[in-house]
Amino acid sequence: MWEREGRAFSMYKRMPSRDRSDVMDVEENSAFSQDSMDVETTNPSMWLSFPHVVVGTLSSFLFGYHLGVVNEPLESISLDLGFTGNTLAEGLVVSTCLGGALIGSLFSGWIADGVGRRRAFQLCALPMIIGASTSATTKTLAGMLIGRFLVGTGMGIGPSAVALYVTEVSPASVRGTYGSFIQIATCLGLMVALFIGIPVKEIAGWWRICFWVSTIPAGFLVVAMMFCAESPHWLYKQGRIAEAEAEFERLLGGSHVKYAMVELAKLDRGDDADTVKLSELFYGRHFRVVYIGSTLFALQQLSGINAVFYFSSSVFKSAGVPSDVANAFIGVANLSGSIIAMLLMDKLGRKMLLLWSFFGMAISMLVQVAAANTFVSGSASLYLSVGGMLM
Repeated sequence: MWEREGRAFSMYKRMPSRDRSDVMDVEENSAFSQDSMDVETTNPSMWLSFPHVVVGTLSSFLFGYHLGVVNEPLESISLDLGFTGNTLAEGLVVSTCLGGALIGSLFSGWIADGVGRRRAFQLCALPMIIGASTSATTKTLAGMLIGRFLVGTGMGIGPSAVALYVTEVSPASVRGTYGSFIQIATCLGLMVALFIGIPVKEIAGWWRICFWVSTIPAGFLVVAMMFCAESPHWLYKQGRIAEAEAEFERLLGGSHVKYAMVELAKLDRGDDADTVKLSELFYGRHFRVVYIGSTLFALQQLSGINAVFYFSSSVFKSAGVPSDVANAFIGVANLSGSIIAMLLMDKLGRKMLLLWSFFGMAISMLVQVAAANTFVSGSASLYLSVGGMLM
């Protein structure tokens, strides 16, 4: 029996992607001939895939952590590295990681498709470890900027890898809920960074500890990914059919493997028949989808959320609010919205949540404008400003 399975496995490994459809057609037809097996009557258990999703979202946790890690310690960093009062240098310390993220994001899709989702996570974590270590040990502004840039390259690789991985290892019934784990992990990373930064004014050199802490989850991500399931979709695209089936069994349970493979075969044939040129992403039939998706991300960034993450301590200090209390409220508010999204994602749908969230952001901006109006002064302006930011 083992010899026969071994021959089948080697046959699958040698089979080109285009030739796989014939084999899957046979499997699909046999599956459909057995008492209408094409309809699944029960959903797979979410707990089989849960640990794999949690490990994958560690990259989102690191993304959030590095977004907020310089928020509270920025003043101490500038004192220790000798650029106090240099707003350009402070801005570079904050934003250099975003420059690295831009570079990393340009190659993230190729990396995930070339070496697999698990290796992409590991390649995402390594520059974060090296960059955080460089930032934690540097004694110059240049060293800090190099460290932040390296961290940023990992931040750029991570989001596309985790989005693909969570989608491809999740049961369809909880895919939206698991997708919201990405944002929750980002919020948790931000909160941890803000809380860890609280002692920075009392303990000399504490900002270095803030960077060292980030190497722990990054190292855990590298090691844990060795034991997580690879994406069955990626394995199937590589012609590794038996391995894809084995990973589906780990993620969904044995009774759901055949149905999952049939659905994957349908999807693969659709992908092969619908080849998309790069130019079609900018005009033609696929432009509308790309335009809508890109606009949604742009609107999120134009809301000013990154300014809140990076400079909330300075903003609240100027308003007379203690930065530790302010950062706690920022983290809780952000996490609360993510939890609400997780609970409602698979019930109300994506479009409804998008409409209401953008409506809420518009209202919060109007509150901010009212706070800055010359007709509003004193405590009313303070409450409106802080309230609008939390909203």
